[in-house]
Amino acid sequence: MKKVIKVAIAGNPNVGKTTILNRIAGTSLKVGNWPGVTVEKKEAVVKFGDYEIHLVDLPGIYTLEPISEDERIAVHFLEEERPDVILNIIETPNIERNLLLTTELLEFGIPTVVVLNMIDEANKLGMEVDDRRMEELLGVKVVKTIGRTGVGVNRILPAVVEAYEKNLIPKPVIYGDELERALQKVYESLPKKDVTKHTLIKLLSESEDFLELRKEIESKLGKGIHDIVNDERYAFAHGLFAEVVRKKGVSARDVTDVIDRVVLHPYLGFLIFIGVIYLVFKLSFDFSSPFVDWVDGFINDFLAPLAYSALGLLALPDWFLRFFSEAVVGGVGFVITFVPLIATLYFFITFLEMSGYIPRVAFLMDRFMHRLGLHGKSVIPLILGFGCNVPAIVATRTMESTRDKLLVIMMIPFMSCPARLVVYAFFVSIFFKNHPALVITFLYLLGILVALLTGFLLRKTVYRGSMLHFVMELPPYRLPSLRAVLTIVWVHVKDFLYRAGTLIFGASILIWLLLNLPPGVKNPSESVAGSVGRVLVPVFEPIGIDNWKATTSLIPAFLAREIVISSMGTIYTSAEGIEPQEEGFDAAEAFKEQVVGLGLAFRDALGSLFTLSITSLQVEEEEGEDTLRELIRRDFTPASAMSFMVFILIYTSCLGTYAVMVREIGKLRATLFLGYSFVMAWLVGFVVYRLMMVL
Repeated sequence: MKKVIKVAIAGNPNVGKTTILNRIAGTSLKVGNWPGVTVEKKEAVVKFGDYEIHLVDLPGIYTLEPISEDERIAVHFLEEERPDVILNIIETPNIERNLLLTTELLEFGIPTVVVLNMIDEANKLGMEVDDRRMEELLGVKVVKTIGRTGVGVNRILPAVVEAYEKNLIPKPVIYGDELERALQKVYESLPKKDVTKHTLIKLLSESEDFLELRKEIESKLGKGIHDIVNDERYAFAHGLFAEVVRKKGVSARDVTDVIDRVVLHPYLGFLIFIGVIYLVFKLSFDFSSPFVDWVDGFINDFLAPLAYSALGLLALPDWFLRFFSEAVVGGVGFVITFVPLIATLYFFITFLEMSGYIPRVAFLMDRFMHRLGLHGKSVIPLILGFGCNVPAIVATRTMESTRDKLLVIMMIPFMSCPARLVVYAFFVSIFFKNHPALVITFLYLLGILVALLTGFLLRKTVYRGSMLHFVMELPPYRLPSLRAVLTIVWVHVKDFLYRAGTLIFGASILIWLLLNLPPGVKNPSESVAGSVGRVLVPVFEPIGIDNWKATTSLIPAFLAREIVISSMGTIYTSAEGIEPQEEGFDAAEAFKEQVVGLGLAFRDALGSLFTLSITSLQVEEEEGEDTLRELIRRDFTPASAMSFMVFILIYTSCLGTYAVMVREIGKLRATLFLGYSFVMAWLVGFVVYRLMMVL
């Protein structure tokens, strides 16, 4: 049986912890949440020699003073979980600032390995770090690395094992005489003597038992105990920096400062930001769209009929064949069709994050977001919501405050994603041909308005806490390694498939059953879903949706907004007695078509990169839509069509969004929000419908 070493990875934000963890752990890396909070947790298990090394990546923090949620998590883990080894990652170009956290970590008296990452960037800036001298002064193992290329990373695990086997406890951190005398008095008064300097400082700073001692040292030094401790830690970190770092006479000019003069300009910077976001969406939509269409066609035009034909040879009942091909294969296929878009979006956002641009966006938008009671960091998930609400909600894990995360998560579902645009384009082409752009722009702005209103209401009621203030770090610009980016993308995609996919798949089966029960039903109006649709008519009638076919189409619409059109096609054509044409299935011919389709998808994806417009958002009329348009025109008016679109906009975007909300904020909060979004969608739809009727 292998011995287990529990390793806590600690460091400031943007020091390359994730890159190094990816290098060490590879695809074994797992992403989840810390218990009870929405802060992202990365961990992995690596086998090395006779050991099984459990790596836990603590949130990126600047200090262990438990103010933010991230700091509380890190302190709790170090105090309660008591890891065997601390792996402290340092951004070498900013080593002096990083050494403050290192000093606090040394106070725990846990075997420690210090990793001097980005040593190449430090050398370019004229810095040389004496790692041997650092080992001598601190009593820890020191490893130099370049996480981006992997140089030196292979020395980390041997250093961890050595620190564990030899129990290389760091040398005691010695502070000023007055503080040391006070800590000695605390130590002498304790019954148990195996306490760390971290515990002694905590008792001196917080315990009522040492109130007199605390007042005494504060009186002598003329400042509060927290300031005394922080000053001593800063002094130690600065002294260590002076001992181990040498700077050459002339350092290379930092290109970062030159770029930031443009990127952080209050006017030019904002225009650049809009351009970058446009490119992210354009490249994400256009590059992924051909693959989304191909995956959808591969599932529905090849796998589903192939499964139907193969199972038909077993003489199974027709209802089972349809259930397997439409619900099981189709349900899995629906989950998989999300993957190209989510993977592409994650790729570009991860690239921008690791390159150093995302923190600058937060800095640029901070002043505006403060007026809403939020930080600049919150603008990134909200903007991502226009691309896809699912990765946008996951992106809130990078936010420090639980309050801010919950607020932003409750606002994201009102950001209008492309799936809704499909519905808008279809109805606008029927009822608002003269002003399509105006109507769609109105819907997007309405979603933003409802999001801001929701945030305002929550800040005034449920989440009244004050906004957490923090200093945003602006790391230097870097070119991230492709391997590191792809590893993170794969971890998130795998996590989505495992978690959100399970719920979506189960719901797709449930919806299929609703549309096909009782057994033998031919017309959707006679199915359980049709019955539910009829029951829902009185609920939706006040907002202009007064026929069972429209209300029934809203049931599968919860799976994904773009399903509204296809479900309407099925329901309306079945209700009108229009039979779809059945064709024989030729597996060989269908497979050839899929191979050709994949080649065309690659061609279209690469070709789309060389156009300026977002071609994937250009809606094309499909075969059979003309008939559906006529049927829709009979049952809707411009006012009811607008109300229908408003409801699609405001009611929680899709099951994928709900599934991710359950994972991030819990089932209770997610379900309460689901009810809130339904009520809000109904109320706004009612107002819009009545106003249009008057006009």
